[in-house]
This record gives sequence, C-alpha cells and structure tokens, in this order.
Amino acid sequence: MAPTKICKEVQEWIDIVEQDKIRCCEEQHLLVAHIKKCFETENIYTDTEQLGNYIRIIEKYLPFKLFPWEKFVIALHDCTYWTDTRQPRWPDLFCMTGRGAGKDGMIAAESLCLSSQYNGIREYDVDICANNEEQALRPVQDLKMAFEEPKITKQIKRFYHWTKERIVALRTRSIIRGRTNSPKGKDGLRSGIVIFNEIHQYQNYDNINVFTTGLGKKMHPRRSYYTTNGDVREGPLDDILEDGEDSLRAGSDDNGMLYFICKLNKKEDVHDEANWTMANPSLPYLPHLQQETRKEYREWVKSPERLSAFISKRMNLTEQTKEGAVTSWDCIAATNKPIPDLTGRSCTVGIDYAKTTDWVAVNVHFKDGDKRYDINKAWICGESKDIPRIKAPWREWAKTPTMLEYVDDVEIHPETVAAYVKTVAQRYKVEQVAIDSYRYTLMADALSKIGFSPQRKNLILVKQTDILKVVPVIDHCFIHGYFHWGDNPVLRWATNNTKLIRYGRNVGADKGSFVYAKIEAKSRKTDPWMALVASMVCESEIKEKPTLVRAPVITL
Repeated sequence: MAPTKICKEVQEWIDIVEQDKIRCCEEQHLLVAHIKKCFETENIYTDTEQLGNYIRIIEKYLPFKLFPWEKFVIALHDCTYWTDTRQPRWPDLFCMTGRGAGKDGMIAAESLCLSSQYNGIREYDVDICANNEEQALRPVQDLKMAFEEPKITKQIKRFYHWTKERIVALRTRSIIRGRTNSPKGKDGLRSGIVIFNEIHQYQNYDNINVFTTGLGKKMHPRRSYYTTNGDVREGPLDDILEDGEDSLRAGSDDNGMLYFICKLNKKEDVHDEANWTMANPSLPYLPHLQQETRKEYREWVKSPERLSAFISKRMNLTEQTKEGAVTSWDCIAATNKPIPDLTGRSCTVGIDYAKTTDWVAVNVHFKDGDKRYDINKAWICGESKDIPRIKAPWREWAKTPTMLEYVDDVEIHPETVAAYVKTVAQRYKVEQVAIDSYRYTLMADALSKIGFSPQRKNLILVKQTDILKVVPVIDHCFIHGYFHWGDNPVLRWATNNTKLIRYGRNVGADKGSFVYAKIEAKSRKTDPWMALVASMVCESEIKEKPTLVRAPVITL
C-alpha cells in the first residue's frame, strides 16, 4: 500500500520535533515516529477540507491563533479517518501539557468545531467534565466571552445561542455543556464527545464511567482527556500514562488513542530554560508565560519543597526525589546492538523465577573490557492471571521463542529452566549462576542435577545488598553505551518497567544506595531485567579474553 500523504498541519509539527526547532521530550519523538508509520502502513486519510474549516472558524470566532501542536492534535483527533469506514482513526485523545499551555482554549476550540455544521453530525453534544464547576464551565465561559465580543456577536448569533450554562449550535442542535461529578441526570446523556478537564484529580473510574456510558448513541463517539500532571497516583492518569508508554515504547496497539504527552525527560532538564518547551510547547509563542515560568523557577530553586507544583504542573514530572527510572529510554534503545559469536566464552547466568505461574527469565552475561553482551530469554505461563493486563505485544514477541516462549501449562517447571541453562553451559563456559534467594528452593534441585549448587561454588543467592553494589556499574554501562542486547524488545520493555528506589531507609543503610523495584506490580513485568541484574552481580567471575570472534548475531 502506498503511503498516505500527511497533511501540512501534521507535517509542520513533525518537522518541529524531528528538526529540533524547539526541544521536545522523548514521548513527542516517539509519537511523531508512530504517526508517520501509521500513515505509511494504514489505509487512513486526513479530511483537509474539514480541517481547514475547523481552523478557519476557530481563528475567526475565538481570540487566538492555533499553535502548531494544536493544529497537529485537531488534525489527527478530529479530522483523520479510516478510508474504508470513515470512522475516526484516533477517536480518543490524551493531551498532557504543562500549566499555561492553553488546555481550556483547546477544549473551547474543539467544542466549537465538533458542534458546528462542519462536523456534519446533528445533536453531537459536547459534555465537558471536571471535578468542580469552575473547571467544567471555564471552556463554556471562554466561548461565551468570545461570542459576546461586539465584532463577533452579530455574526455568531446566526449559528449559536448561549446562556450562562450552555451553548447551542442552531444548525446542528448540538449542545455544549459543563458538567461536574455528580452522577444525577447522567443516564440520559447522548454525548458525541466527552471531554475531561484535569483528569489528574480523579482517584478512580467511577465518574469517568458515568460520563462515558452515553457514548455510542451518536456517530463518531470521541473522548478527550486534557490535563497537567498531578499528585494523585495509581489512578486513571497513571493508567493512561502506562498505556501510552506501552504504545509509544513497546509498540502495543494504540487502540485509537492519540497520546500527546509533553514533559521533561528528567528532573535535571529543568535547569536549562531551553528544555521547558518539552513540557509546554506553547512557550515560544507566549512571552508573558515564559517570564512567569522563569520567575516560578527561581522561587522553586530556593524552596523546592514549598513549590513542588512547579515540577508537577509546569514541567509535568511526578515529584520523586528518592525514586526514578533505571535510565532514559534513549539509553535503553541504544542497547539494540548486535551480539557477536561468543561460543566458548566465559559468562555468568542470572535467573529470575518469582512465580511458576507467571514469568521466568534467564540472562547469559558476557564481559569484554567495558562492553557487556547479554542473551536474554523469558517464559510466560498461559495460566498467568496477569496476562489480560499486559498491554505489550507479547504474542508477537512469542513468535520468537528464543526471546520469549509461551508455556501452555499450569506452570513453568523448574526443569524447563534448568534444561535451558544446561544448553547454555554446553555452548559457553558458565562460571556462576545467580538466583534470587527468595525463590531459590524452587530451582535448587533442578540446577543441582545439571551441576550448579552452592557446594560446587557455582550457584549464588542474590540479596538486595548485592544488587545495590552493582547499580552504579549498570548506570555506568547505560551512560556510555556498553550494553549489547541485540534486538530484544522484551528485555527493553522489562527494563523500562523498572524503577530505582532508595535502599535501607529504615535500617540505617547508605542513603546513596539504590535497588530495583517494579513500577507497577501486575501489568509491567521486570523478570528479564532482574535476570540481567542477577547475572551482573557475579560478573567478576567472568574470565575475559582480549578479542572476540566477529560474526552475525546468534541466538540460542
């Protein structure tokens, strides 16, 4: 299929991101790559006539011009369709931008467009939902104030009627309303689109479910989530961010959601003013906002505890002074380097075997000077209760069983893992096997039968105090690009699912010591990564050679 032409409004933002015209975060670079791939491989198109009409009425009746990122979002979310069905390609939008970027203005603009005759759907109601009345009604008031400008009022009255609470499109009978969280009267909703303002305040899905039950009664049902970051964790915001991570980084299906995420890549980015556009792509066009952000930054530097909202709201980072990601995604992606033929070479093996009915992983680890080579294999049990929660494309990965093997059984038997380790030992010189002491008894007998046991001094039990010593070595390898993992998306995904946490906060340990933990317990597995960590705990046992045989990538 020939690539579908990308319209100029979408291409403009792609160029801004790819050419670094303003600094954009990792998620934006991943998003534009995803969008380009979709237009190349899918039978979709952007209705440029509809988009042109939308931009025209926004800039004619509202008191602002659209920024490039806003045109990009409207083009994809509101004007891009599947060619065969003319259903929206991205009916859902998640838009997280820093405070001041213009979220209320975007909500007002989208409401104006979708209620207009250019949407072509009668009674396409726009319900703007929020935790409080002020947030819910703000976009409605913005539209009302724009319509009441003397130079606009006479003309717009031909198309719209309004009160304090709602705006009615006369030609389509579409109604724009602001709604709060009270469930009363929501059963009769016939929304065309439900727009959530500041979803970061939601602690659960109760109100979201109430508002969205009316979707589907009208053609082209849509949802939009506009928000900054916030302080409520483990709620809908974190779930959507996790889904976005799985889509943009792991390649899982976006399920019709456009993930427009703007944030600093890491907290240290805040000290370079040029990085602020990562979180707020409107900054280059709003000098007054730039000045206010600069003022808040200076105040935050002096008192970060008192002004933590600067990081969470302006820069869209969760305030975590004690925990963080293992490394940046760029460093994880850089591990995609070929593995040479290592036959006969000295190595260590790490095993992560947390649950027989879930995931198991084995990592074969080699060291050649600064370079580290890792051959990683995982197993997934068909009886795992977490499978429905995993959004990563594990079925696709399982088509390469040397990387991920699906076990259609009640559990992953220790003998299965031991048989693989035996195969490894027949090809390479395994100096030591390392396994989490918590699950040691599950594997001890099977490993002993193939020649690995504490008595032979070639099987060790990994403790947290062992891991905290290897964390700095791992950091060093990521920073300098020493890891060579081949093209292993399972291992990259597992690494990205892991966070660093301080060790020994209650036991008097070194306050600069870190260990690894899961970001989320059930849907974001870390087993392949923790197997690699275990294998590195004992890498001092590896007998290095000065040269390697260079050959194509091999797999077990």
